[in-house]
Amino acid sequence: MLRIAVPNKGSLSEPAAEMLREAGYRQRRDSRELVLPDADNGVEFFFLRPRDIAVYVGTGTVDVGITGRDLLLDSASPATEHLQLGFARSTFRFATQAGQMTDVQQVAGRRVATSYPVLVADYLRGQGVEPSEVVRLDGAVETAIRLGVADVIADVVETGTTLRAAGLDVFGEPILKSEAVLIKRADVAEPGGLDVLTRRIQGVLTAREYVLMDYDVPLALVDQAVAITPGLESPTVSPLHNSEWAAVRAMVRRAETNRVMDALYDVGARAILVTSIHACRL
Repeated sequence: MLRIAVPNKGSLSEPAAEMLREAGYRQRRDSRELVLPDADNGVEFFFLRPRDIAVYVGTGTVDVGITGRDLLLDSASPATEHLQLGFARSTFRFATQAGQMTDVQQVAGRRVATSYPVLVADYLRGQGVEPSEVVRLDGAVETAIRLGVADVIADVVETGTTLRAAGLDVFGEPILKSEAVLIKRADVAEPGGLDVLTRRIQGVLTAREYVLMDYDVPLALVDQAVAITPGLESPTVSPLHNSEWAAVRAMVRRAETNRVMDALYDVGARAILVTSIHACRL
């Protein structure tokens, strides 16, 4: 069976479990479960610390796993991204006391505190910057400067509110844009069953991004209408009992739903309906 590592806690845990449920896989009901076989789907789930998942995948202990891009890079494990999963997005940046620095080159000779020492050291090396020290902290990185542990921090930044409250400003370009990813071991043959898992997850991603849109439109206006809703391959156009009208069905990006409905109505389409997609294969 395909062995899949899943985050057992933290911000990655619930979204990962929900995605796998939508993909048709069993998921645990008790958070104390560490192993969950799903014989019907030919997989076995292992619930592990998110930071450890890349290590287990890299050593071949499990075949694939779900973790963050930041955790993968910080692990220095021989694992690689296989598929972006579209959740747990974050930006990783440098910050220091307000008004002190504007460029990453100014980090040279300074102490940098972070929960991702390998990732940060690799990034600085790539920029030709040599800090005096990279200090590893497991949490509350934003207090490191005030407590005298470091001169600069490198941390996940969402709105920047927490940093500003600590009297810090971000500077320089983002170190990394991270999100949840499905990873596999690098430089080895693809494990059996990964193709099915990939198709299922891609189906979930597509179902989340698109909706089905149905509408009726006069035959003389079909070409104008389908230009607004071209679909993925081509829309379905079917005759109606009223021979002067046609029914059209197409996939439309969820985020564009209302704009597209307005455009169709202006063209002359009526009875415009939107339906969520629960699963698909492309």
